[in-house]
Amino acid sequence: MSPEQNDPAPDFALPADDGSVVKLSHLRGQRVILFFYPRADTPGCTIEACEFRDMTPQIQEKGALVFGLSPDPVEDVRKFREKFNLPYRLLADADHSVAESYGVWKEKTNFGKTYWGVARTTFLVDEQGKIERVYEKVNPEGHAASVLGGLER
Repeated sequence: MSPEQNDPAPDFALPADDGSVVKLSHLRGQRVILFFYPRADTPGCTIEACEFRDMTPQIQEKGALVFGLSPDPVEDVRKFREKFNLPYRLLADADHSVAESYGVWKEKTNFGKTYWGVARTTFLVDEQGKIERVYEKVNPEGHAASVLGGLER
């Protein structure tokens, strides 16, 4: 089950593409955008990541940080970030434990095949570490602009 608005955001510590480890609880005092995407360097994920790239200056003006999370290994997220010159860190949730704690690791069906993967979802976490907003069933095109609009108070 996904955390909902006003629920505490599940804490985590994940390796980032730059070799650091990001712990959500260490980011208290800042608003944090966590966008879960299925797989690095695929068409929809690239659109979403690049739109967040292009909106990062406006997002930062609103006092928020952006992180992309996927079940890819660190090396894959590093290559993805470098290839598209993404100005924010990508986090590797290779065992999908964080995706599970956020309720976005789901059974999916594509071309008649059933498999488990990330349901594209974004969480806006407030300065106190609570879920401020949840964006489910995300369409990659225009999503970053929608999240930017959601930063208005």
